[in-house]
Amino acid sequence: MWKKILWENLEMVLIALLIVLPVRYFLIQPFIVHGSSMEPNFFTQDYLIIDELSYRFRPPQRYEVVVLKAPNHPNQYYIKRIIGLPNETVEIHNGEVSIIDTSGKKITLQENFLAPNTVTSGNLTIALNSQQYFALGDNRVASYDSRNWGPFTKDLIIGRVWLRLWPFNRLAIFNVPHNAYAQ
Repeated sequence: MWKKILWENLEMVLIALLIVLPVRYFLIQPFIVHGSSMEPNFFTQDYLIIDELSYRFRPPQRYEVVVLKAPNHPNQYYIKRIIGLPNETVEIHNGEVSIIDTSGKKITLQENFLAPNTVTSGNLTIALNSQQYFALGDNRVASYDSRNWGPFTKDLIIGRVWLRLWPFNRLAIFNVPHNAYAQ
């Protein structure tokens, strides 16, 4: 009798592992926010679920929030917002962020997700190559981001933020952004 109970429990554990492990390592991953670089949209101790699958089928899009390996510290992870895409030029001047797209058209970004009166510091122009992205934190004065460590490649991106599970009063699903820039 005890062998049957033991076998049933072992069988249940093995089935659970066969389901959970592939999901955890290939589809989604938990992430806890540390720091203020993404305020007012993400706060310390927010518990997020990261979609690791989407970018295997499509490239990251402007304004998506991603978790990435720190370009200069591979054991650290950052949460940032994609701003510049491959083959674009990112300009930050007079507190505004602009993109020069692949056709040469300059567009000043309308970043409605930022806190009112947010100014993006820096004075830079960075031309991205065909493999590079540029990301910024939403809390521009407290963010260590591409203004500091430069552009990065897709292989450093773990995935996009898909779901906020904690705190419950801020539960949210994050969709692919629309209207990536206004002219």
